[in-house]
Amino acid sequence: MPEENHFLQKRVTLFDGISIVAGAMIGSGIFIVSADIARNVGSPGWLMVVWLITGIMTLIGAISYGELASMMPHVGGQYVYLKEAYNPLIGFLFGWTTFLVIQCGTIAAVAVAFAKFSGVLFPWISEKNILFNLGPLKVNSTMVIAISMISFLTWLNTRGIVTGKTVQNIFSSTKIIALFGFIVIGFFVTRNINSLEINKDIFWHASRIGPGNQSISLVGFALIAAIGSALVGSLFSADAWYNVTYISGEVINPKRNVPLSLLFGTLIVSVLYLLTNYVYIKILPLAGSPDGTDALSRGIQYATDDRVATSAMSVVFGDSAAIIMAVFIMISTFGCNNGLIMAGPRVYYAMAKDGLFFRKVGEINKNGVPGFALIVQGVWSVLLCLSGSYGNLLDYVVFAVLIFFTLTILAIFILRVKRPDIPRPYKAFGYPVIPALYILTTMTIMVILLIYKPDYTFPGLGIVLLGIPVFYLWRKSNKNHKECSMQM
Repeated sequence: MPEENHFLQKRVTLFDGISIVAGAMIGSGIFIVSADIARNVGSPGWLMVVWLITGIMTLIGAISYGELASMMPHVGGQYVYLKEAYNPLIGFLFGWTTFLVIQCGTIAAVAVAFAKFSGVLFPWISEKNILFNLGPLKVNSTMVIAISMISFLTWLNTRGIVTGKTVQNIFSSTKIIALFGFIVIGFFVTRNINSLEINKDIFWHASRIGPGNQSISLVGFALIAAIGSALVGSLFSADAWYNVTYISGEVINPKRNVPLSLLFGTLIVSVLYLLTNYVYIKILPLAGSPDGTDALSRGIQYATDDRVATSAMSVVFGDSAAIIMAVFIMISTFGCNNGLIMAGPRVYYAMAKDGLFFRKVGEINKNGVPGFALIVQGVWSVLLCLSGSYGNLLDYVVFAVLIFFTLTILAIFILRVKRPDIPRPYKAFGYPVIPALYILTTMTIMVILLIYKPDYTFPGLGIVLLGIPVFYLWRKSNKNHKECSMQM
């Protein structure tokens, strides 16, 4: 088992942990992806089922991870679990994919979302506003704002874990309160809107949009496949809850507080997500027309630019809704990225301590955080912003994430046999039935995605497998370096 660096500071409380979980989960996805889900399943009832499945899967995953977190409360979290349950290769593949795609790609995408919504308030911020050229690359003002956000939050988190968690607490609390306010408005200020009555007529009539915008009914396996495909967006919107495991070595009483952070953080967000989608179907008809002239006629399916929350609020507040939601989403994405930027480098730090990343990444700065790891993550995230490739990478993220979710939950079974001697202050709820159902569900979703979304899934699998030769090259290089050091 790895030894913790004594320079790391145990400053993260239970409240901080819950804030990190909830803050990393709530980004911009909840305000957008319901449009695509509505186009996939075509009914309000099944839209809610997709989010319910997402919430249940997230909760089961969180309470199952709690056992691993209480057993191995070390910096690197999920990387450590996979390495201990399987071998260093599997741990490396997780870290490789996390750095290359999952963490940095998400940071880039969230930063660009922040910049785009900033453009609602400041028209100068636009993808059409080209500031200068770097060879074939055209740098626009949206890129500059996104890069500035990443750079600022990276610098901020090099100042220490207390600084990072303070910012996280402020923004997580603000956006949870704001999201709760959005829900309250949806429940009590929209009594004269009859969209819910319209939605009741098609509540369980599943359908998808076919060629020529024709509605095609879904039954049997076609419905299951549609739900599986729709889960891509909702699962991505609920992702990153496990980031708190990365900083386990900096949590006060981690054997208790990390599992509880996972439980309460995911529970709060899952409930808020369900209520938010109920508000959507209460204010907006699910079915609509892409040629509609207002929010009600476009419905959830064809909300302008898929901005369902903005469309819902425009019914209540009119034109000012765009500004209200832009501010809300700016707060949300800023807090989300702070949590992602703060947590991710702990994985690369743990890998470096095992000789599987640049040695300097395994160093702690004077403020007690892996400062160089933060910089490396920031540089790669900025490059993804400039390349514009983060969007394609994120299409592959969910499949890669599901692979590691499945392997991590399976690790509970393996470690119960392989390491029965390790104290388990917290044990996975419903073991072995509930974790086994989780594994079965994720594998079913992966099969559906491989069949129905091969353009997304096979590249994601390819990114993971590409890490295999990199692992052996890195290990060989590290071995040669050690041999040279011994000869000197």
